[in-house]
Amino acid sequence: MYRFLLSRRWAFITLIALLLIPAMIRLGFWQLHRHEARVARNELIAHSLTSPAVPFDTLSGSPGFVVPTELTWRAVTATGRYDPAHEFVVRGRTEPGGSSIGYFVVTPLELADGRGEVLVNRGWVDSGTDATSYPKVPATPAGEVTVTGRMRADETTASSGIRDRGGLPDRQFKLINGGQQAAASGERVLGGYLELVSTSPQPADGPVLLAEPNHSDIGPHMAYAVQWWLFCGLVPVGLVVMARREARERAAEAGSAAEPELVDA
Repeated sequence: MYRFLLSRRWAFITLIALLLIPAMIRLGFWQLHRHEARVARNELIAHSLTSPAVPFDTLSGSPGFVVPTELTWRAVTATGRYDPAHEFVVRGRTEPGGSSIGYFVVTPLELADGRGEVLVNRGWVDSGTDATSYPKVPATPAGEVTVTGRMRADETTASSGIRDRGGLPDRQFKLINGGQQAAASGERVLGGYLELVSTSPQPADGPVLLAEPNHSDIGPHMAYAVQWWLFCGLVPVGLVVMARREARERAAEAGSAAEPELVDA
């Protein structure tokens, strides 16, 4: 009754099914690992944001310092004077909580201990109507200030996915990168930068501060993993259903072919 399972057609169907099962299992584990990575990232961000702020110079003290993953988003403080002469803006950045495209305003802070400058992303400003001119930016506070910010790694094309390019208007860039700014300004710029949270004393005006990163959404990856594993379990069930259906159809066809012969007898 099931001799048709030995046919070339069914051998091909079975082969495809046998290939699909491990592929779906692997895809399920891939989504599971993405879920675990997302949960770990959220826990890291939550821990970094709620930990007491530490001095910036205890984490980064040299140009070219690469901020490790475990220090990303860490709350830090730095004291010094802003260097507005070397301020720049970063093009093509989205308004916090919105969809408008504008600029991030990045100003170096000359540290009070003389170790160098740290880049401070002071926030977002609108691009206005002229994308070739330097935007209207609130002035930096005068005198010595203490800033609190979130520790970030220097941006690169590889890490951000943003294609860097030259030929931009004066003091406009695509990335926040200490090495790039050191080459442009000739100053000693320390590795890593700060995403501004607060300033003391508080200025009267400033760019729109960036919101802290979302660390509550775990994404759909676990649901996708379960779906792949369910699909995997359905493959053999589907094979059985297809085989039984074809067996019934073949039996019905055989019965229909034999019926006239029984009448003639």
